[in-house]
Amino acid sequence: MNNMIKTVLGAAFAVAVAFYANSIMGQAPHGGFLVLAAVFGAYMAMNIGANDVANNVGPAYGSGAISMTGVIIIAAIFEAMGALVAGGDVVGTIKKGIIDPSAFGGDPMLFVYAMSAALLAAALWLNLATWLKAPVSTTHSIVGGVVGGGVAAGGFAIISWGTMGKIVASWIISPVLGGVIAAIFLYIIKSQILYKEDKLSAAKKIVPVLVAIMAGAFLTYITLKGLKHVWHDLTAVMSFLPQTKKPTIGIALTFGVIGAVLTYVLVKPRIASKVASMDNVRTDINVLFGIPLVFAAIFLSFAHGANDVANAVGPLAAVNDALTHLAIAKKAAIPLWVMAVGGLGISVGLALFGARLIKTVGSEITELDPMRAFSIMMAASITVIIASQLGLPVSSTHIAVGAVFGVGFLREWMDSKEMGEKQHALQIEVDKLHEIKAQLAACTNEDPAKKLSLIEAQKAQKKVVKKIKKALRENYVKRGMVKKIIAAWVITVPAAAVLSAIIFFVIKGFAV
Repeated sequence: MNNMIKTVLGAAFAVAVAFYANSIMGQAPHGGFLVLAAVFGAYMAMNIGANDVANNVGPAYGSGAISMTGVIIIAAIFEAMGALVAGGDVVGTIKKGIIDPSAFGGDPMLFVYAMSAALLAAALWLNLATWLKAPVSTTHSIVGGVVGGGVAAGGFAIISWGTMGKIVASWIISPVLGGVIAAIFLYIIKSQILYKEDKLSAAKKIVPVLVAIMAGAFLTYITLKGLKHVWHDLTAVMSFLPQTKKPTIGIALTFGVIGAVLTYVLVKPRIASKVASMDNVRTDINVLFGIPLVFAAIFLSFAHGANDVANAVGPLAAVNDALTHLAIAKKAAIPLWVMAVGGLGISVGLALFGARLIKTVGSEITELDPMRAFSIMMAASITVIIASQLGLPVSSTHIAVGAVFGVGFLREWMDSKEMGEKQHALQIEVDKLHEIKAQLAACTNEDPAKKLSLIEAQKAQKKVVKKIKKALRENYVKRGMVKKIIAAWVITVPAAAVLSAIIFFVIKGFAV
């Protein structure tokens, strides 16, 4: 399918949303702004699907465990399911409390202009980032959009600087935590299985434990993040569940432990049966991690749809509420049609445009196999659990991409201790460099021509050594891609904010 057809299909979805929004409120005062916001919300949802969803399924694709078609189908189904089933019926109108709604002076239309501008600005930035093949945080994009629209409407005093400080801190916290945790799991796999002489016996013991930990982590994660919006309804229907406002860490961990124990009991004999027919080689061990990656992609997609659909529908629900009641509320009900715009929009964007970023995350930062992808997806769930309980601000995008970085750098560090062909070649060139240095040190000023020749030889040899070292590094983590992604992370909030402020004044100008 070429880009023109994809664009037309995406536009058709936005037009369908516009017609539906118009049928609801098109004839009411200011009803046109709901139509406009609905189109912006549809566009934002599609861009979330094109960019953010790659973090959930990119590693599974890059490892070869699931095909591109497979990951798109899995993610499209479970992202939409998470949004529609567990996306919640109420959302905060001001994302993460970053601006004070009272600063709008009670004028609902200023609020509508600001939220509409935030949606379009965030969507445009995500669109650009996707085109540049840079996975960025959709949460940070909408935060930047809300900040820009809010400042344009009410000045800088409207911003909660403490909240913004936490968001800036997440630029460091998220990738570092994700990278460290992913590296720890990969180190365990390498040291306890791959570096053992009898890999099959080691895998027979260790893999069931790792898969059980993964199951426990994902059940804990999905309880905390994927079910928090509908927990009250679930406890009303299922009387055996603890009656709490939302699932606590204790409840989530209990589910996780039960799931881990059951998984271990079910998986252990199956792993033993598979190992019995395998050869004692790395490629066969990799097969054991393939099926867990399918379930990881399902769980992450469901939780992401339930949790991050608010980035698309939050401002749209806020606009709908403000136009319906002609007032600004801190909480707004999410009509089913608005949630459908978010859930279906994410799936449409993923299906049409998601392959680009899935390839970037899965194969263009570092080379992945099922074991490395397993470590990355474990890190994605465990980091969110730890951070949410410590009150640390994190981004799921930064966690996942940071985990990919962590896996690549760990491989680089561990494999640098082995003497492969390139390491051997490097050592030969380093020895030559030392020899030239020794000759240069022994050379006296009485033979300037020889000294000059040795200096030039030393410069040339340093270049050779540097080139081989760079080639070794590039085999593990592509430095250029890392720099581009980090740069995109840093400018996401200010870029979206500036775009939003400009769009706010344009919308306000046309309205007046």
